[in-house]
Amino acid sequence: MGFIKSIKRFNTNYEVKLSTYAVPYMIGEIKRFIRDDGPIKVSRSIKELGIKIKELQKEYIIKKGREITIEEITKELKVEKEDIALALEATNHVESIENASYTNEKSGTKISLIEQIATGKDEEELITNKLTVKQLINGLEQREKEVIMLRFYKEKTQSQVAKILGITQVQVSRIERKILNNMKLQLSS
Repeated sequence: MGFIKSIKRFNTNYEVKLSTYAVPYMIGEIKRFIRDDGPIKVSRSIKELGIKIKELQKEYIIKKGREITIEEITKELKVEKEDIALALEATNHVESIENASYTNEKSGTKISLIEQIATGKDEEELITNKLTVKQLINGLEQREKEVIMLRFYKEKTQSQVAKILGITQVQVSRIERKILNNMKLQLSS
């Protein structure tokens, strides 16, 4: 929603890129949503059931010195097991992927989940490249698209492409060379 709102409110007179305007806008919308609405919409009855279960768990640990089982919760609250599982899942707190989740024993530094899953690649550049290639392919004629798709996405040889399209391998080679040269020209301009 933040992206759509930013597009509607974007003014080209500011002389900035849409991304410069949209990204902070989207982050603000996400923060507002989490702050105001909560990360997950949960019905009042499920929230109330979750609170009852948490209270029952605390009481049970104090009285019996052990955790209460799902079967015991079912008997105590007269609720289905599925509803208990749903309420417990719904009341769990959402963790940020930026929170420290691991401490390196040698250095003592904390590593967040996002650092653990980071690829080290420039994701923005990869996405930009994929979109650019997609636009270039969309601008091709049908036969040219087929050649590119078979050669580079289906990893077929020129001979295999020739058999599939009913043309010679030399024709496939010429078509491919022409397409790639045109793409290079479009990218460099």
